[in-house]
Amino acid sequence: MSGYGGRDRPAEGKLTDLWAKAVVIQDPQGKQLAAVGLDLVGIDRDTSLAVRQQLCRKHGWDLSQIALFTSHTHTGPVVGRNLGVMYFLNDAQWKQVDDYTEQLKRAIVAAVDAAVADLEPCELAWGEGRTDFAVNRRENPEPQVPQLREAGQLKGPNDYAVPVLRITNADKDASLKAIVFGYACHATVLSFYQWSGDYPGFAQIELQKRYPGAVALFWAGCGADQNPLPRRTVELAQKYGKQLADAVAETLSGELQPLEGTLSAVYREIDLPLSDLPSRNQLEADKQSSNRFIAQRADLLLKQLDDKGQLPSTYPYPVQTWRLGPKLTWVILGGEVVVDYSLELKDALGPATWVAGYANDVMAYIPSRRVLREGGYEGASSMTYYGLPTTWAPDLERLIVEQVRQQAEQTAKASRGG
Repeated sequence: MSGYGGRDRPAEGKLTDLWAKAVVIQDPQGKQLAAVGLDLVGIDRDTSLAVRQQLCRKHGWDLSQIALFTSHTHTGPVVGRNLGVMYFLNDAQWKQVDDYTEQLKRAIVAAVDAAVADLEPCELAWGEGRTDFAVNRRENPEPQVPQLREAGQLKGPNDYAVPVLRITNADKDASLKAIVFGYACHATVLSFYQWSGDYPGFAQIELQKRYPGAVALFWAGCGADQNPLPRRTVELAQKYGKQLADAVAETLSGELQPLEGTLSAVYREIDLPLSDLPSRNQLEADKQSSNRFIAQRADLLLKQLDDKGQLPSTYPYPVQTWRLGPKLTWVILGGEVVVDYSLELKDALGPATWVAGYANDVMAYIPSRRVLREGGYEGASSMTYYGLPTTWAPDLERLIVEQVRQQAEQTAKASRGG
């Protein structure tokens, strides 16, 4: 199981199914976009690229037209080498992971193929709800959260928005075909040994009960520093799932903005710089560390040094932007993105902006410059578990935001026919 380094045995059962779901939309000019929702803690670059490149070949797309969204459930499976330093598996167990990863690739492609085959005239509309169970975990000690919440004294930035895309058949019954929705909060209510989609899974289950025949697809926002608190019980996971489903349902029943016009998309990988790299001597010392995660990362990095002669100084970070009609901008970022990015980009691009994280490649936490300066788990120590050699360089926020601004301008121009 993925998500926690303290686990010492395989899963022991299943609380809920785990899903790969796909929604494909096409504009009047034939431009298609494919959104895939996955009940995974994350996905690594190699696995993601293999899936997306296969879909490009099959459907004549480019990478800008496909987004793989992971829910970040911490009760899902290990996939590929995502968070590889966190696990201490033998060869037989890694073979199980590899076999499952190949099976998952086929399942994702099959889900997208089925969505393409099921294309039919639909009407799309979008809106935004709200729910507030996310708590800034850097600012609020977990044991104090109930009292702080009751007193109205929770601290730190949050993004309580619940973006909703409604897709209904364009025929006479106008039946609901799909609901695509997001929220910026870790899926860490549960930490036991049973498979589950955590609160996003329960939200999707609840919505599909309320709207029979509709597919509910979740995407995670910039919730890297946000936790569902309190947590650790199935009842709380169900409660938060219902709260999120309620917010979606309330939005669906209200006045939504029609989504008309054309679709446009941009995808680029930017060289995101890392900070000062460790020396071989430092890695040799780390390999002897009593912290088994630091030791395992050092061993991995020493092998990279031996194989390639150097450690990477940058990472190919994926930035993607979709423009849905004349108004709605959907920013899609890789990694575990902190909430500062969502707030900054909405302020820069306008309220008709959605910002997703955990998409296409979950290679590390993506702190803002503020969080990087403050350090802590999101800013520094989490890099160990992802196997990166050091922290990010201070320029990361500027580079990401500049790239998003460029893409937003490009997609907006395309939507105007420019």
